[in-house]
Amino acid sequence: MSKKLTEMSLEELWQLFPIILTKHQEDWKEWYLEEERLLKNILPQVEKISHIGSTALPAIWAKPIIDILVEVPKESNLLDYKELVANNGYICMSQSEDRISFNKGYTENGFSEKVFHLHLRYVALKDKVIVIG
Repeated sequence: MSKKLTEMSLEELWQLFPIILTKHQEDWKEWYLEEERLLKNILPQVEKISHIGSTALPAIWAKPIIDILVEVPKESNLLDYKELVANNGYICMSQSEDRISFNKGYTENGFSEKVFHLHLRYVALKDKVIVIG
């Protein structure tokens, strides 16, 4: 019987989930669009959903992980969104009062075919620049 992810050491996790770069894959755009449709259907109020990160740029090599930024209204409570996202295959990795980060596609046997990082944030103010990374 294999260990649960929560029982693995950091060294075991690094072996199971190595950082790799690969040529751009056309499937990434479709995987993002499928996930975007899912998120629009399950989340109450969404200001904007964006495909961000290296897989969104067709001309570069990338980690094969689809990064998604979900921006919700400032008057929303992020915790109301947390359970909805978690009930759809995502694992909460970290949270603070103004952001929650989730992963999907990590298993005890390594990466699934489709892997996502979801960044849930309040909508950015127009006069403020937010850098993610």
